[in-house]
Amino acid sequence: MKVYAIPLRNRFRGITVREGVLLPGPAGWGEFCPFADYSDAESLPWLHAALEASETGWPAPVRDRVEVNTTVPVVGAEKAYELVRASGCRTAKVKVADPRSSLTDDCDRVAAVRDALGPAGAVRIDANMAWDVDTAVRAIIDLDKAAGGLEYAEQPCPTIDDLAAVRRRVPVRIAADESIRRAEDPLKVAVAGAADIAVLKVAPLGGVRRALEVAEACGLPCVVSSAVETSVGLAAGLALAGALPELEFACGLGTISLLEGDVCASPLSPVDGYLPVPRQAPEPTDAYPASAEVRAAWEARLDRVRGLS
Repeated sequence: MKVYAIPLRNRFRGITVREGVLLPGPAGWGEFCPFADYSDAESLPWLHAALEASETGWPAPVRDRVEVNTTVPVVGAEKAYELVRASGCRTAKVKVADPRSSLTDDCDRVAAVRDALGPAGAVRIDANMAWDVDTAVRAIIDLDKAAGGLEYAEQPCPTIDDLAAVRRRVPVRIAADESIRRAEDPLKVAVAGAADIAVLKVAPLGGVRRALEVAEACGLPCVVSSAVETSVGLAAGLALAGALPELEFACGLGTISLLEGDVCASPLSPVDGYLPVPRQAPEPTDAYPASAEVRAAWEARLDRVRGLS
């Protein structure tokens, strides 16, 4: 078992360091890294995903590579332009609705991303449930104009009912993320009429096989995204994207650049906007070891979550 702590290049979800546990097994390595705001019960699917990767392995893929988007954090317009140009990706997901950023700032960031991608690129935004319905409608319309057309808006509001209300009032496709992965039973989430796209994340859903069940149940086009894992966890996301019967949109798996480094000697970094679909997670090194205090806290958390299974 390895416990890591890797600094982030920019603050993300209120954190500046990404921490987690890497678990070895007969099938390879798995990653357990629920965020601090996840309860032990909410963290249990993350453990199931890590154990699937390390003990069972993943279903056979139907494709050998996956197109990915680059993720633009809450940075200034100039920095956003630089990040997108350097990424080599044709699609960018732009974080918006952060307390540190005004709607004007968000529009400037989105416009810079459009300039960096050119007219053929795709721009999507992610509000992480930050808006109420009326605010979401106004913001999405403004951001759509700034982007010269958005591909979709991800989780603008917290609830399925709110998503449905926004979807009726804007000309932009709506994607559901937290409404699916943080639901008590993702298989029973009624996204019909509330979303055009389902965003799936392997760890919160309990593994690749469980996520495939959710994809089939929701009946929507799917985008596979990361939870800002190391390359060990990203490999599971790529396994899901590789196994989905259909994959219409670029996936949110080009996130290793959000970290200052990686636990693997050859990080899963996109080349020309694509990542290969691995058969198992890459072997981690001993890079970025956590302090004794952080290691003890993660060992205790892992023991608690194991006790729930």
